[in-house]
Amino acid sequence: MTTDFEIRFAIDPVSAATMNTDELREHFLIEELFTLGGVNWTYSHYDRLAIGGATPGGTALALEAIKPTGTANFLDRRELIAVNIGGAGSISVDGASHKLAARDMLYVGMGAKAVSFASDDADEPAKFYLISAPAHASHPSKLIKIDDAKRVDLGSQATSNERSIFQFIHPEGAKTCQLVVGMTTLAAGSVWNTMPSHYHDRRSEAYLYFDLADDARVVHLMGEYDETRHLMVKNEEAVLSPSWSIHSGVGTASYTFIWAMAGDNVDYTDVDKVAMEELR
Repeated sequence: MTTDFEIRFAIDPVSAATMNTDELREHFLIEELFTLGGVNWTYSHYDRLAIGGATPGGTALALEAIKPTGTANFLDRRELIAVNIGGAGSISVDGASHKLAARDMLYVGMGAKAVSFASDDADEPAKFYLISAPAHASHPSKLIKIDDAKRVDLGSQATSNERSIFQFIHPEGAKTCQLVVGMTTLAAGSVWNTMPSHYHDRRSEAYLYFDLADDARVVHLMGEYDETRHLMVKNEEAVLSPSWSIHSGVGTASYTFIWAMAGDNVDYTDVDKVAMEELR
């Protein structure tokens, strides 16, 4: 079993505007999340948001502390959300086991000590997408099934953005310190998300794109709204989105993505909108 991590430092918008393709991908794209038998972390200096993936095979994987957290246990000063995008699995939190089917989510509060990830079938392993942020209080662990998430249907076929938003964390749901997480699934034939675009001056965000065929891609739009850039993203890759950056995308086919936010703002509707005529 291995736990690996890398550190991504914060990039200002002026510097980002001068970057070439390789430099943009190095700083903002997370390509290696899911390694069978391992836990991979990207520790970001955007709101100290940590993005990871745990893919247990025949043996359970422990949530181990990494150097950037500076603590004996990973969750001594942090909270965690795990979303399963693979086969059926389970997460044990201090002896309590939680079963997660595909697209179910588990919130784990600050202070949990012994956390481990397991697959029901090693031939069809679970893939736990992990999001963690600093916490100031301890809230109870809570399992949220996809059918229990708050669903909002938006868009239309005419604008190629018919989609269903599943809000796992919202004011009427599980309590968190600052993490807000949800999932958006585009209907067949729809390819656009979050357009017209916006940004969040009060929080950072991360996107995991999945449900993509091997030869499909999402063109993720980023950068300041008057100085846009793009990343070509394939299946099960994630993008770090700073507070100053728009985050929108269009796929070569329909797809699903998980959005996760950390920062001062925990209100889903608190966004800085960008008019179409302002985009450059």
